[in-house]
Amino acid sequence: MSRQQKPPRVVAELGRPETPEETAARKAVDSHNYRARKTVSNLVYALLATLAIVLIIILIVPRTNTSLLKDVDFHSAAADAQASRDDVIIDPQLPDGWTSNKANLSAVRDPQISYWYIGLLTPNEQFIGIKQGFDANATWQAQQLDGARADTTVTIEGITWTVYDNRDGSGPSDPGNIEYALATESGSSTILIYGTATTDDIRTVAEAIAEQVKANAQK
Repeated sequence: MSRQQKPPRVVAELGRPETPEETAARKAVDSHNYRARKTVSNLVYALLATLAIVLIIILIVPRTNTSLLKDVDFHSAAADAQASRDDVIIDPQLPDGWTSNKANLSAVRDPQISYWYIGLLTPNEQFIGIKQGFDANATWQAQQLDGARADTTVTIEGITWTVYDNRDGSGPSDPGNIEYALATESGSSTILIYGTATTDDIRTVAEAIAEQVKANAQK
């Protein structure tokens, strides 16, 4: 006995059985929608997997609040620089907890200005830079201080410093590392102290180099 053929599906919207063409079209739409849902699901799963990997990396990678730059022995670098200069090289003796991440004597030819530089980090990881320009001029100083305008003067250990305070909004809109600076001339040296540290920390540096600044004035 032959198997009885299944009657065509009656579609409620049509009120009649589907034609073969309508059945094929419906199946094509269903197949497309299924693939679209799978694609969206796969994207969601991939996004979740990526977020999970990022979270794992964040959890396992060690983090530190300290500078990743290697400490530099600026006293040794200062001794080397002194061997090639007649000026007294600035070499501050600072309290425990202060470090340096860079110290070098620039090697340039006239008409460029040669200078000695120390990059310091305070105990609370704030930056202070010292630059000692040799036979420098006002243009060089303005360039190093990024065009900051003189604010007032202050006397520290008998030395008069010009103050450049960019924290009050009077200086460049983006002072960068030069939020506060001190400048003075001593003999043939122009000496700058600047940074993001507190006024007290910058004053500490000025006090530490006072005798060397005075020694340059006597040359």
